[in-house]
Amino acid sequence: MVGRFKQYIENHNLIGKDERVLVALSGGVDSMVLAELMRRSGFDIAFAHCNFHLRGEESDGDERFVRNYAERVGKELFVKHFDTIQYAENHKISVEMAARELRYSWFDELLKNQGFHKLAIAHHADDQIETFFINLLRGSGIKGLKAMQPANGLYVRPLLWASREEIKCFAVENDIQWREDRTNHETVYFRNKIRHELLPVLDGIKSDAREKIHLSVDYLASENQLYRKLIEEKLSHIEHVDGALHSIKKDELKDNLQLLFEWVRGFGFSFSQCETIMSVVNSESGKEFYSVDYQLVVENDSIDVFPINLHDENPKLVHDIFVKTPDFKIEKSNPNIAQLDADKIKFPLRLRHWRQGDRFRPLGMHGSKLVSDFFNDLNFSAFQKKTAYILTDTDDRIIWIVGHRIDDDFKITNKTTRICEIFLQ
Repeated sequence: MVGRFKQYIENHNLIGKDERVLVALSGGVDSMVLAELMRRSGFDIAFAHCNFHLRGEESDGDERFVRNYAERVGKELFVKHFDTIQYAENHKISVEMAARELRYSWFDELLKNQGFHKLAIAHHADDQIETFFINLLRGSGIKGLKAMQPANGLYVRPLLWASREEIKCFAVENDIQWREDRTNHETVYFRNKIRHELLPVLDGIKSDAREKIHLSVDYLASENQLYRKLIEEKLSHIEHVDGALHSIKKDELKDNLQLLFEWVRGFGFSFSQCETIMSVVNSESGKEFYSVDYQLVVENDSIDVFPINLHDENPKLVHDIFVKTPDFKIEKSNPNIAQLDADKIKFPLRLRHWRQGDRFRPLGMHGSKLVSDFFNDLNFSAFQKKTAYILTDTDDRIIWIVGHRIDDDFKITNKTTRICEIFLQ
């Protein structure tokens, strides 16, 4: 088994020759066999153990067990205690999910701060099959059905080729001790129901069911790789990116729900949201949708996505005041220059974004106008409205919709003696 283990690592390029590896060690048979295989294969390793305090004295017994093992084999051990139930209650998630989040957050911290190159996890072939069915029953596409991969960033799974039975046989034959977790036999957990109730039925239907399912998962992983590549190529040709703004023309999507989802899933939008988006894409311009961090707007001819909280930098404005001369001519060709009557302005000037209810008198108009209506007249998108700048004086009077129109009250007239010229850089 050691030979197959080393060959699998080499075939998938999981661990480099001089890399230091942290091994997740629970005390169960899978992790203990992984630890022994890593040790016997000559890798530079240390161990990490999580005490979730979910099984009282049994949890503490697991910790004592792995401490004794690490001391016996002369390897460093990191231990972390968690109040898992409290964390689950605070975050309104299941205990299983809480343990997962706590575990991987700590692992990330160890990898970053302790100089490890990889973290090895004892997932095996039967875990892979169980994950396939978990994702299938949750309603997953090809990305979820490919289940786990041998490597995911710095996380590696060197036992993904071995069955649970092979691992136990190796442990017994090599006198490797382990701790039994009684919760592994409780069918209250989703994964355990699949393990103890569904998979035995499939074994009864077809003797090599697990082998064939594992083969299907491998096929799905390969197909997913090709699918992802084709999707990325397609999106690279139709997605337009301008700073924080991401957009695709409606006619480029061609009412393709899956293509829309593949684009916006990276911004945190769900498939059900995409179904709603697609149902209004040709009928309701201006419709807005939100993920945790992003806003999506269905515009007249495009779908735009941008951050809810834009951290943009204010444009640099430079102003210059000079005396008006007889030969002075107003600059009309450059929208990034505003020329104003300096004596009508109360300094200092301020730059801000548009607010609901803002009103000004566009140059050449007799009455005032809502800035929002002015934006609509120019067919501004939601992103343009959100990122447009307004220049005001110290009394918050709007002087200039930057790059577009000055307020008529500040225009240069025959009575103007001093001119304030503002440059947008």
